[in-house]
Amino acid sequence: MPHTQPDGYLAVPAFGAGSPVLVLHAWWGLNDTVKSFCARLADAGFVAFAPDLYHGKVADTIAGAEALAKALGADHLRAEAETAEAARFLNERAGQTGGGLAVIGFSLGAYFALDLSVGAAELIRSVVVFYGTGADDFSGSKAAYLGHFADNDEFEPQAGVDHLEESLRRAGRPVTFYRYPGTGHWFFEPDRSDAFDQAAASLAWDRTLAFLRRSSTG
Repeated sequence: MPHTQPDGYLAVPAFGAGSPVLVLHAWWGLNDTVKSFCARLADAGFVAFAPDLYHGKVADTIAGAEALAKALGADHLRAEAETAEAARFLNERAGQTGGGLAVIGFSLGAYFALDLSVGAAELIRSVVVFYGTGADDFSGSKAAYLGHFADNDEFEPQAGVDHLEESLRRAGRPVTFYRYPGTGHWFFEPDRSDAFDQAAASLAWDRTLAFLRRSSTG
C-alpha cells in the first residue's frame, strides 16, 4: 500500500526525478531556512523531503526552540517513528528499490538522522550531520557518514564529536568529519545572523553535494 506524504515539505527537481534526500530540521522547526535548503537540493537534482516533527510549530528564539525540543524529547518514540515513516515515503516517492536514501540532520535533527541510520539501516545509504551528535552503537548501520562541526560550539562539546567519530570508526563505517575554524553552532543557517558564516557554509555545501553525488552513484 503506497505511503501517503507525511506533514512536511517536498522539493522535486524540474525533471521530476532524482536521488532521495531526507532532511531533518533543527530545534527551530520546519522553517523557511530548511525549506530553502530542500529547494536548493532539488535544484541540484535531488528529491528532498523534510518532515515536520513539530507539526506546524516554529520557533525563532532559543527559549522557544528549547521548549519545542523538550516536548519532542518527551515524545521521542513518536518522533523516531515519524522519521522512519518519512524515510519510507521518500524511498517510495523516489522509486528506490533498495537502501538508497541519504539523510541530512541539523543539530537536533542530527540526533534523529543518526538514530535512523541504525533503526532503518536497510533504507539509509549515507548520512550528513551538521553540528549534532547522537547514538553510539552503529554496528547495525550500512551507511557512510559526513559531519560538519563548529570550531567553538557551546551546544556540542568537542568530546561528544570525538566520541561519535570513534563510535563510527569502531563499527567500521566510512566517516569524514570536518571542523570549521572560527565558527559556532548554526554557522550554516543564514537566518541566524549572529552565527552564520558564509565561507564555512559554502564549503560545507560543496562538500555535502560531492558526498551525496558519490553515494548516489556508488
